[in-house]
Amino acid sequence: MFLIETMIEPRSRADRQKLERVLPKMAAEDPAFGFGVDQESGQLVLKGIDEEQLGGKIDALRDEHVVGFQVGQPQVAYRETLGRRADIDYIHKKRAGGAGEFARVKITFEPSEPGAGYQFESKVVGGNVPEEYVPGVEKGLALAKENGLLAGFPVIDFTATLTDGDYHDIDSSQRAFEIAAGAAFRELRDKASPKLVEPIMRVEVTTPADCVGDVIGDLESRRGVIDATGARGDAQVIVAKVPLANMIGYRDPLSSLTGGRARFPMVFDGYGPAPDPDPDLFPPAAAMRA
Repeated sequence: MFLIETMIEPRSRADRQKLERVLPKMAAEDPAFGFGVDQESGQLVLKGIDEEQLGGKIDALRDEHVVGFQVGQPQVAYRETLGRRADIDYIHKKRAGGAGEFARVKITFEPSEPGAGYQFESKVVGGNVPEEYVPGVEKGLALAKENGLLAGFPVIDFTATLTDGDYHDIDSSQRAFEIAAGAAFRELRDKASPKLVEPIMRVEVTTPADCVGDVIGDLESRRGVIDATGARGDAQVIVAKVPLANMIGYRDPLSSLTGGRARFPMVFDGYGPAPDPDPDLFPPAAAMRA
């Protein structure tokens, strides 16, 4: 699972070719690191689990592999979920010249428990959607969910059940059902109350006792929720849950508050509701897609 991403721009064609050789090897060696190509810009996207880990990979590319590139700002990998159940009945019909296209799908979409992921199932009976067309429905949904409903982020934690449909002996095809399923999914924007969610981190700050108040105040200013505090030897430990978006660049402020005497390991805790996708707060999602 990748939680943070950044775009990189090679300085030359040779650097681009070197990155395309090196990145697959690095990803194979470390499952917590990945990369991709943004479909809109064509830029390379590096993916990791946190800012420190991703920074280490960037340093390795520069120092060990001697690749030249510019790095964009780290971006949090937001996600979207469904707010409620929706039953979608969609007909795709097209006729131009000779052959036409026809597919009808009835799909029930339901939100799942956090962390459940995405599941597809066909419960069609009676041959209303021939078995050979069901993979088209599944593919259409798989592609559409990656483009999101609100701000272009993948949709997670829901089930899609194909319950019924219809076909035409001549005009139906797997491709027609793929198109119908994708269009049915996009109707969820208005019918399933989609929500934006963000990665929440469990942060454990170990700090000198005289800095506890300042550290807690700073965490709360980052939308953090304090879970517990306690002593560990001569130090104090503060456990909080904080949105990852507010932990980017945290090392320097924490060092300033504590005179460099604190540390803060953090791990992914789950997804939580995010602020509304205001364009000023959420730039184009191109660099933030999984």
